[in-house]
Amino acid sequence: MKPRLQTSLGQHLVMTPQLRQAIRLLQMSTTELEVELTEAVETNPLLDWVESDQEPTASGGNENDAPPAERTRNEDGDGEGSEAPDDWSPDDGPWTSSGGGSFDDDENGSPAERVVEADTLHGHLLWQLHLSHLSPRDRTIGAALIDALEDDGYLREPLAGIAEALRPEIEAAEEDILVVLHQVQRFDPVGVAARSLGECLQLQLSVLSDDTPGKALAMRIAETALERLPRSGVAGIAQEMKRPVTEVEEAVQLLRTLDPKPGAQVGDLSHDTYVVPDCVVWRQRGVWRTALAGSALPRITIHRGYEQMIRQCGDSDAGYLKTQLQEARWLLKSVEARGETLLKVMRCLLHQQAGFLEFGEQALRPLTLRDVADEVGLHESTVSRAIARKYVRTPRGTLPMRAFFASGIDTEGGGEASSTAIQAMIRRLVDAENPRKPLSDAKLADLLKASGIPVARRTVAKYREALNILSSHERVRIA
Repeated sequence: MKPRLQTSLGQHLVMTPQLRQAIRLLQMSTTELEVELTEAVETNPLLDWVESDQEPTASGGNENDAPPAERTRNEDGDGEGSEAPDDWSPDDGPWTSSGGGSFDDDENGSPAERVVEADTLHGHLLWQLHLSHLSPRDRTIGAALIDALEDDGYLREPLAGIAEALRPEIEAAEEDILVVLHQVQRFDPVGVAARSLGECLQLQLSVLSDDTPGKALAMRIAETALERLPRSGVAGIAQEMKRPVTEVEEAVQLLRTLDPKPGAQVGDLSHDTYVVPDCVVWRQRGVWRTALAGSALPRITIHRGYEQMIRQCGDSDAGYLKTQLQEARWLLKSVEARGETLLKVMRCLLHQQAGFLEFGEQALRPLTLRDVADEVGLHESTVSRAIARKYVRTPRGTLPMRAFFASGIDTEGGGEASSTAIQAMIRRLVDAENPRKPLSDAKLADLLKASGIPVARRTVAKYREALNILSSHERVRIA
């Protein structure tokens, strides 16, 4: 029996090796995926690279998502083809395309803009914290908790120490900090911010469906008997808990499928790794469209020669080849599912943030992981994995997918303005100020309030510091 995952829609998914592989591939960057596929081709004789004149086995999009240069003349009924997307200016950068309904634009753009930003566990968690629905006070507590995490993702500092670090700005009891800690422990990767191995495993077990075989007993072992398990063994734990050995063995097998160091999943890319776009975005006839970049499509296929040999081999050889064939099919299906998920999320981002692509950061709407998860029918953790270290080529340059997300602030008009949009407005006001009389934080807050965005002076100061803008008295310039 396999453990099951429960999605946000209440669906139960069997946690098979194939599903674990699909989840692992989903959170990989394109560079990591290329390394994974290379290793798979080298170790599996049933896999082979796609020849240049072949189509990839898996397709990441449909006909409407194909690049404009690849669309047929009769598709839109006007008898006209298009060598470049409508509304694409030469100033936006070079335009190239490849077959398979995708773009292969890895060489486009400035090399400087394609150096990946170092992604750390702390940065990944802080990003989720800022998109959460916590109060400003709880976000400050959450930031202190995340800052206290060690590199492996564990929290070994006592809550009393966190409370002391928060003073005098915030007076928080340990009970208040514990409430926020439980929120942080729900972030991706699951199991992070645990205070012990047992708690880490319990957090991962908690997201499994209640009907997962062995879950209840595994939770009990993780809570009370994990340290004694190596010494007592399965038989000893079974005797201690007065449960059949088979049930304890099932629970222990479930525990072995969990990750004892989930924090290690994030931050393993070198700082000088280059960005390889996963998707490309263009505008055609006033509509924003997206497709997988050529590098994001699987360039592997099943070797038909070996596949035909299975019928002619003996039982032992045929068994080996059949196993390799099944693994090859699982890999191709997982890569195809990865592409479909990326496109599903990217289409949602285009729908929600078309103004961002049109007008820039000042038009960025508040958008959280939960908003996207609800619209596309996925779990928040799945959306988080889908956008982790993923990049998209747009007319505004190569952007990380997380750039389309922003927390929100209520406006006087009854709507919301994203924190990123407010920072863009602050930047614009500072750029236009009189250098002899720079705008103070209070004045910036008044100007934003006049625009319908009530922001406190302290919030303006925080955003100004995040933009690396000096204070008003340090910006004074004598012409």
